[in-house]
Amino acid sequence: MTPELTVLALCGLLQMAQFALFAVPANLELGTRYTSSPRDKPPEHGLSTRTGRLQRAMNNHFEALILFTLAVVVVTLSGQSSAVTQTAAWVFLAARILYVPAYAYGWRPWRSAIWAVGFFATLVLLLAALF
Repeated sequence: MTPELTVLALCGLLQMAQFALFAVPANLELGTRYTSSPRDKPPEHGLSTRTGRLQRAMNNHFEALILFTLAVVVVTLSGQSSAVTQTAAWVFLAARILYVPAYAYGWRPWRSAIWAVGFFATLVLLLAALF
C-alpha cells in the first residue's frame, strides 16, 4: 500500500473518531428519544455550542475527504507517488487532526489557517500527479 493510501485509511478512522466525538454529546444533549426518531422535526432544544461545532467539523471533514480521496486515487492509479505527494498526504492528515480542536474550541483565525493547509496539501497532490 502506498503511503498516500495509508493516510487515506487513517483519514477514514479520523472520520469515525469525529463521528463518535459528536454523537456521544449529541445523544446526551438531545436524548435518545429524539436521536433514535426519524427526526422529521427539529429538536426542541438545540445542541450546545461545542457539540454543534463538533458536528460542523465532522461534516467539513466529509467534504475535505472527497477531494483528498480523489487526489489519492489519481496519484495512486497513475503511479505518481513521490516524496512530494507522500509529504502532502501526511500534512493533510495532520491539518485535519488539528482542525477538530481548532473548530471545537473556536480558535480564530487558526481554524481557517489549518483548513487552508489541508486544502493546499490536497491541491499539491493533484498538481504533482498532473506535472
